[in-house]
Amino acid sequence: MSRTNRQVRLAARPVGEPRPTDWEHVQEPVGQPGDGEFLVQVLCLSIDPAMRGWMNAGRSYIRPVEIGEVMRAGAVGRVLSSRHPGFAVGDHVTGSFGVQEYCVSDGRDVTKVDPAAAPLPTYLGALGMSGLTAYFGLIDIGRPEPGQTVVVSGAAGAVGSVVGQIAKIMGCRVIGIAGGEAKCRLVVDEFGFDAAIDYQSEDLRKALREHAPDGVDVYFDNVGGDVLDAVLLRLARGARVVVCGAISQYNSTKPQGPANYLSLLVNRATMTGMVVFDYADRYAEGIARMAAWRAEGRLKSLEDVVSGGVAAFPDTLMRLFRGENHGKLVLKIAD
Repeated sequence: MSRTNRQVRLAARPVGEPRPTDWEHVQEPVGQPGDGEFLVQVLCLSIDPAMRGWMNAGRSYIRPVEIGEVMRAGAVGRVLSSRHPGFAVGDHVTGSFGVQEYCVSDGRDVTKVDPAAAPLPTYLGALGMSGLTAYFGLIDIGRPEPGQTVVVSGAAGAVGSVVGQIAKIMGCRVIGIAGGEAKCRLVVDEFGFDAAIDYQSEDLRKALREHAPDGVDVYFDNVGGDVLDAVLLRLARGARVVVCGAISQYNSTKPQGPANYLSLLVNRATMTGMVVFDYADRYAEGIARMAAWRAEGRLKSLEDVVSGGVAAFPDTLMRLFRGENHGKLVLKIAD
């Protein structure tokens, strides 16, 4: 029986926030695998702030999604048919399968996962790229030491929530920055941060002075903008700033750079950008450690799963920029 593959393709490069007209909804026959390939049914899509950057033309850490191309997205799926010796029918896998219902893959950068060990959405969150970003960004670049103060923005999100928990495992005092009372309560009660600051209702600079009186040793930045500027003023001597993302700037037509960057000089601090793809040869290390912490109950994962299939992708993506997600945002494509 022939199947139809529903896809979402990039129709135009957004200016500011993506609009419905920036997307094209397409249907085409499902492809058949050739020698050395297999067919995957996509079950869940990873919805990430980085997607907004992938839509822009120009030089970046990864090539842009081209006009007319299926939108790039990490996903977890199930192998339906295979002509690849390394993948069998029924295997569950993760990979960059795109915003579509089916994908033919040659197996490059595809990893098998075990749905009996963790729910499938978790392999897009704490045991996926989000968790790996948190792990390598904090441990390799942040280099936290027991007793130090770690501040995390976007603390209720997919990356920030894991950063804070790993920092606690490392013996640090952890302060989260999030938007809204509910998210701040989640950060403390669910993820075990020592304190949370609501940037929407509190004076951020005053709250940072209160919660980090001796300064911030590690700042893991997911939002940029005014939040980054406020934390720069509280850096301790020798602080490390990890630049992971800048969600407050992604849809801005006039991006804001840090005004308080001279604090890096005064405090002999460093600010370093990180891209998780640079650690590909160490993914197994990160996943093994986080899986062990999860099994021990020391690392919690929270997936915000939205139903609706590929047609719901444009609006689901915008939930990130409206701050509506709690934990890892995942779009369910099929059961």
